[in-house]
Amino acid sequence: MSEPYILLRAALGLFKKSLTELGDAELQQVQKQARNELAIENRVLNAPEATGVIISEAEIQHAYQEIRARYDDDSHFLAELAKNSLNETSLRSALARQCKVNAVLDRVGSRTPSINDVDIGLYYHLHPEKFAVPERRSVSHIFISINADYAENTREAALQRANELREKLLKKPYKFADLALRHSECPTALQGGELGIVTRGTLYPELDAILFTLKTGDISAVVESEIGCHILLCKHIQKAETLSLAKATPKIRALMEERARQNCIREWLAGLPKE
Repeated sequence: MSEPYILLRAALGLFKKSLTELGDAELQQVQKQARNELAIENRVLNAPEATGVIISEAEIQHAYQEIRARYDDDSHFLAELAKNSLNETSLRSALARQCKVNAVLDRVGSRTPSINDVDIGLYYHLHPEKFAVPERRSVSHIFISINADYAENTREAALQRANELREKLLKKPYKFADLALRHSECPTALQGGELGIVTRGTLYPELDAILFTLKTGDISAVVESEIGCHILLCKHIQKAETLSLAKATPKIRALMEERARQNCIREWLAGLPKE
């Protein structure tokens, strides 16, 4: 009963397509992948570690609802199941099987020893680049587009409008959000022009080059990008820093625990008898 589900899962995983959308070559690849996954699942379910693993109806229902929630209504959901040789009963059966496989793997993965502080410290000092937090800046902007098809948005007109707005802001910088709301052509106008917190390389290069020279509270000159004219407000600067070992420890522990868990599962799977 679970084979159509495994085929569909492989199709979505490999190509993000349902079975009916696959070409011949893609279908062959999906079938091969599904056969491999089915063989592994059978070995897992026949292993001694699977003894006594029971999946509750609540777990199956939760998995079922996660899939059902992707569709607008029951008719669409059931139609998609039918297109992939599934129905509600066969889907629940397949999900029960998948939940049991996952539960067995979790049982095996729980055998991994706990990660000690020495290992965490060693990882921290061997990978300093992973704990470097780049400089971040909170920024707002006012945007005037350039579009030669409209008289008010020719390059000359856009630059003039932007410079006039900047002159107002230099006299009354506290009006930035209000002027953004009234004049900016970016959807962020509704939030007073807020672009959020950005790092280098997030914005257009022309904006990036100016933003990271500003001080907190500075309003930029009019900056021209490939899409139009911008006025930037640097609201806050969070300087670059390196996370301390204490702050990095939870992240390192989680990373090392998951890596150890995956290694444990891989070694266990490799040692299972072949079908």
